[in-house]
Amino acid sequence: MKVILADDHPIFRSGLQFLLQSSFEEVEIQAYENGSEVIENIPHFNPDIVLLDIDMPVKNGLETCSEIQQEFPDLAVIILSIHKTTDVIKLAFYNGAKGYLIKDNTSEEIVECINWVLAGKTYLPLVLRDQHNKREIDPRMDLITDEIKSLTPTELKVLKLVSKKYSSKDIANMLFVSPKSVENYRSRICKKLNLDARNNSLILWVMENKFLLDSDQLQ
Repeated sequence: MKVILADDHPIFRSGLQFLLQSSFEEVEIQAYENGSEVIENIPHFNPDIVLLDIDMPVKNGLETCSEIQQEFPDLAVIILSIHKTTDVIKLAFYNGAKGYLIKDNTSEEIVECINWVLAGKTYLPLVLRDQHNKREIDPRMDLITDEIKSLTPTELKVLKLVSKKYSSKDIANMLFVSPKSVENYRSRICKKLNLDARNNSLILWVMENKFLLDSDQLQ
């Protein structure tokens, strides 16, 4: 397994390297202190996974994650940060992260997250898992999931591409349809999600709920 990790704190970086080397039999690690170094070295190292802190100089983790998603869409990224607010965590998933860890997570949780993401799954932090599992007590969560499941396969594909920040023109090229068709899909999606198609409601909805689009039950 090849891993790139980026954190501007040398002590934490060294500790994480030690954890990876002691937890996985064969692992190659390249460590950097900012996102620009990560982007520069991905083509040469060809990693299986990237671990990013959010607060780094030159290029922060969210910017780096977004750039990786655009340039290396098959490369899995895990954000590992001190930030615990759901807004920041959801923003990380919106920018392409496949996993999110809090820096006070246990070693076992870090290893579990890496294995989970390497298996092609999305790893939600506990705060989002709790929110995701509130269906019995939070009808709105259940309603959102039902709204997503009401979409046709093509509409769901369009919605997921929107969540990856592709433009309507890009989506049209990927689906071999006209940009007008994509706009029609977006309008139907907005209607099913009870959103106003005339403003940025769909983008805001995606930022808020991308972790649901990435969850295993919608694969």
